[in-house]
Amino acid sequence: MSTWLDQLPSNERARIRARLRSPEAYEKLREKVKGPEDMEQEMEKNEALAELSFALETEPVVKDALKTQIEKDIAEQGVEAVFGEVSPDRIYLLEQGKFEIDVDASADSAQEQLVVIPEGTVNEKIPLTQNMSEKYVRQFVSED
Repeated sequence: MSTWLDQLPSNERARIRARLRSPEAYEKLREKVKGPEDMEQEMEKNEALAELSFALETEPVVKDALKTQIEKDIAEQGVEAVFGEVSPDRIYLLEQGKFEIDVDASADSAQEQLVVIPEGTVNEKIPLTQNMSEKYVRQFVSED
């Protein structure tokens, strides 16, 4: 039986095999493999985010409380502590509380987390820092 590797020139096959056997590739593969404990933690986190997302859509009280908490943290700690790098024109909107809250997948890590959508720019979603997002999710889960 012929495989797609058989169709490649021998020098190209050797290069691919060497790359796949490299310590860096092995380490990257090991990072992707998750044990049962990691999977359980990830499932709990995803469940909490799903519950929070549902609550944000269906319960205005939850959305208002979370927005108030984010506004308070912005006032106390600053925009950079809550969101990381943000453009100056967005900082004004965030400090004024002109944003909506949602749960969405981050572009770089593809993991779901809390994001804010500045008023007037529906397509732009500014993710909270991972620490702040986890803090708010933990607060929501502990209130249940």
